[in-house]
Amino acid sequence: MARFVSAIFKGDAWFEPTTFEGDAQFESATFEGDARFESATFEGVTGFEEATFEGDARFESAAFEGVAWFESATFEGVAWFGSATFESDAWFSSATFADVAQFGSATFGGAALFRSATFEGDAGFWSATFEDMAHFNSTTFGSDARFESTIFEGDARFESATFGGDALLESATFTNADQLGPFACVGRLLSGAAFGGPMTLSFAACRLECRRTRWSSTAEIRLRYATVDFAHAVFEYPLTIAAEPDPFVLNNGRPLGEDLFPSAYDPGVRVASLRGVDAAHLVLSDLDLSECLFTGTVHLDQLRLEGACIFDTAPAAVHWRRWRPVRFTERRVLAEEHHWRASRPGAVPGWAHGAGRVGPLQLAPVYRALRKAFEDGKHEPGAADFYYGEMEMRRHAGDIPRSERGLLTAYWALSGYGLRASRALTWLGAAMLVTIVLLMAFGLAKDTPKQTATGTVPAGGGTVTFEIDKDDPQNPTGDRFTGKRFEKALNVTLNSVVFRASGQDLTTAGTYIEMTSRLSEPILLGLAVLAVRNRVKR
Repeated sequence: MARFVSAIFKGDAWFEPTTFEGDAQFESATFEGDARFESATFEGVTGFEEATFEGDARFESAAFEGVAWFESATFEGVAWFGSATFESDAWFSSATFADVAQFGSATFGGAALFRSATFEGDAGFWSATFEDMAHFNSTTFGSDARFESTIFEGDARFESATFGGDALLESATFTNADQLGPFACVGRLLSGAAFGGPMTLSFAACRLECRRTRWSSTAEIRLRYATVDFAHAVFEYPLTIAAEPDPFVLNNGRPLGEDLFPSAYDPGVRVASLRGVDAAHLVLSDLDLSECLFTGTVHLDQLRLEGACIFDTAPAAVHWRRWRPVRFTERRVLAEEHHWRASRPGAVPGWAHGAGRVGPLQLAPVYRALRKAFEDGKHEPGAADFYYGEMEMRRHAGDIPRSERGLLTAYWALSGYGLRASRALTWLGAAMLVTIVLLMAFGLAKDTPKQTATGTVPAGGGTVTFEIDKDDPQNPTGDRFTGKRFEKALNVTLNSVVFRASGQDLTTAGTYIEMTSRLSEPILLGLAVLAVRNRVKR
């Protein structure tokens, strides 16, 4: 047994490559210089509880065959544990790392316990292997925490941990963990990790990057404050991403501290991208999708949207484009449409610039898929906005014939693709007004034509034959705009709207005016009824 309890090492302490065959006790020891234990072997229990390392602590390639105790130890210099092997439990609870802590390629064969530890500098666990449970509950990472290519074969606990920098888990593997968090992170979190079992992840983070992350089982991600990027992630089973309205509650019933986030921060969750994702197993709940990039998403029509998912909207104000006013009706709009319209010459203010470079040809199928997703979710009024967007992209696409574009333009102008009842009713009112004016001016006869009967009485008596004739309606010559003529014109017009004959005596011009009215005005009325139905049906 090697006993150095409360010992003070004035200069550098060299123990490489020493083999400690029994227990090694360094409790409360103070190393004023560097402590060098590279390639040392500890065959028994190793005790560094409350030890103080004022210089660098170098344990690279050290082997701890028994339990390793570093509870409440203080590392004022760099702590080097790269490629170290802990065959039994490793206790670092309440330890303080004032500088860089490097555990790269370390192997933890037993439990790795870092409860309430403090890492003031960068903490590096890249390529480390945790064969048993890894507990970082209430751990404080003041700077970046690097877990790239780290393997967690057992339970991984980070409850109430705080990350003052980035938490980098690129290519990290969680084989059997069923819960991660809740914890708080003000930097980037999760990128390229792989999860092998059902997972519940709870984070309060500024940005969650899950590019190319692979989910091999069901999972639920509950978030606060985060901007989420899931570009090219792979979901083999159902995955739910939801915003948490209230602070997370820990196992002890107390809320997760959110001191890292000022009160001015919005606790809502924003999605930045779903490009390259297969959305067949994806559920989004209560998320802000106003800046989300959807182009390239596979099976977008099978996406499930729950709760209050928010999309961006079109600019509401009236703007002038050269000599004519331009107004976009209020509707849900994708971020990519914002980017496309903002990049066009003469774009009106209100459309947001962005990195997207897609156009109408790419956006039309995206709107179509989201429309179907809303329809499958029995949200027909919500689907109407995406139908409008789909038709807008078809109208502006460069691969359609001019005749089809003209037809779509007329459909848009008359009724907003069958979705704007006010537009159709405005055109109907205008058409009725024009019809009334034309009828009063040219269509109504001057007077009601009178019938005349003519016949010849035979000299010797007998049957008298009469011919009954009616004069042709005469065009008016006097005052044409009178109250009486207005009433007649209104009667003719109203009957035309419901496709009925008025029975009024009309001039030749009036007959053609009525025929045109009976053709156009019922169509406009039908478009208005269709628009109302599309907005109120279930």
